[in-house]
Amino acid sequence: MMTKLAAALILAPSLAGAAEIELASRVERVTVYPDGAVVTRIGKAELVQGASQIVLRGLPTTIDPASIRVEGKGNRSFSVGAVDVRLTPGEARPVLDAVIEDKLKALRDEKAALAGRSSATEAKRATIERFAQIGPDKLGPDGKALPVADWAAVFDAIGTSLVRVHDELRAVRARADDVDAEIAALERARPPTLRSGAPKRDVAISVEADAPVAAEFAVTYRVGGAGWTPQYEARLTTGSGAEKPAIDLVRRAELRQRSGEDWSDVALTLSTTRSAGGTRAPDLTPMQVMFFEPPIAAAPRPTRSTVSAIPMAPDQMARGKALAEIDGDAATRPAPVPRPADIQTAQLEAGAYQASFQVPGRVSIPQDGSSKTVVLSQNRVEPTLSARVAPELDETAYLEAAFTHDDIAALLPGAVALHRDGSFIGRGQLGLVAPGDKVALGFGADDKLKVSRAPVRRRENEPTWLGQTRTDLREFKTVVKSLHAQPVKVTVSERVPFSESTAITIETIAGQTTPPTEKQVGDKRGVSAWTFDLAPGAEKEIKIAYRIRWPGDREVTYAPQPLPRPSLGAH
Repeated sequence: MMTKLAAALILAPSLAGAAEIELASRVERVTVYPDGAVVTRIGKAELVQGASQIVLRGLPTTIDPASIRVEGKGNRSFSVGAVDVRLTPGEARPVLDAVIEDKLKALRDEKAALAGRSSATEAKRATIERFAQIGPDKLGPDGKALPVADWAAVFDAIGTSLVRVHDELRAVRARADDVDAEIAALERARPPTLRSGAPKRDVAISVEADAPVAAEFAVTYRVGGAGWTPQYEARLTTGSGAEKPAIDLVRRAELRQRSGEDWSDVALTLSTTRSAGGTRAPDLTPMQVMFFEPPIAAAPRPTRSTVSAIPMAPDQMARGKALAEIDGDAATRPAPVPRPADIQTAQLEAGAYQASFQVPGRVSIPQDGSSKTVVLSQNRVEPTLSARVAPELDETAYLEAAFTHDDIAALLPGAVALHRDGSFIGRGQLGLVAPGDKVALGFGADDKLKVSRAPVRRRENEPTWLGQTRTDLREFKTVVKSLHAQPVKVTVSERVPFSESTAITIETIAGQTTPPTEKQVGDKRGVSAWTFDLAPGAEKEIKIAYRIRWPGDREVTYAPQPLPRPSLGAH
């Protein structure tokens, strides 16, 4: 009879006199979160009649004892009781490789000798160069002039000596570079060093059976020192003629782990849930307004509450497609046409609050913190192309591609590598994008749009008597000219200062300002936008003029304000 049991973690003393049975286990499944991982180990054990303990030895100290969950099944019924977590000294492991260390010592000694030879050769070259600076009129006996017939021999001797010294110095430096490369390679080849006697954790599971049982166990626990970060690649094809623009968007995950155990040939799941955060929103305390009284003692700093997180469970593994066999005689069939390789992507499981990706096949991730990257998804979208320019700061138009994210899983914040028509143009940043949100990615400068901005007028009056109002009038003109062979959509952004003081008034001069298509861009006060279609060879002129008034006995200052909290999408 097969039974499946789930035991909640209870930290309790071991049963006195119970037999200990060591459980040989292996890591079967790992679910990696952005801030941790959940590991599932499986193993088999032969249970004896009566009470006993199943012991997993040598688990990492980073496990969270409260997260341990035990499931068991067997050919007979049995019960699972308390789970005891013990801290034990780890086994001492050799931290040095004698062959590598001896080779490193010999190379470092040779490096020191080469440094000495290099210094001596440099000194020799300096001596020859100083000798070469002495004129032939002082090289003869007793400091007299050297006979003209001997000058050629002196010049040849100096030149030959310098050439020889330069050859020696070049050889020494070349060997020094080779030694440095060998030292670096040996240091990378060193075995991972663990501190001798590093502590481990043993997990003892109390079981009881009425008769001997062939049992199987699955032990799940959370570990720290692991996580994954999203990475993206966006390849834009701008299109030409009948071809529409398209973006190939690839979503990747970079994994690293230093949990203290190797994950070899495991079923891997990536989850968007943050497992180490809080579980509920912070509580707001009442706030009272009162008159300020000097404090007698420093008040304690308020603590920051954590954010909520909801756990999730892993799904089944996705299997790749099998390759089709080609029938027929190899001598008579035509040569196969080369085809691009298929990219294995993860299977997406999206829930109401989180998403998980089942990585195909089996994966190995060592515990040394080295990076491993897997492809989660890739899709093609049709963006809307436009150009955006902020001429006050930069008289350059930048190509922007916008599209709606219609995938069922959100895009987490991360870096995005940007390519335009096959050329890498730089890196951008992708914000949190929920399904249905608009994404706008910048793809570098548009050199076929010529932008110029110039001040047209500035007039500032100085008060001549007490109480007179001061004014500052400013007017600017921006011209955008298209060198494209097709119409382009352009957005120009400008700003007008704002004030929260009733004593300072700011007015836009209507007759001298081009009406904007968007008076306030997002939550940016005073920032307006002009969006228009520009025909091939055409140009567009935008004017903006404003007047500031304030009391003459006061001074004003222009202070840039911090941007509002970023909205969803890319920047």
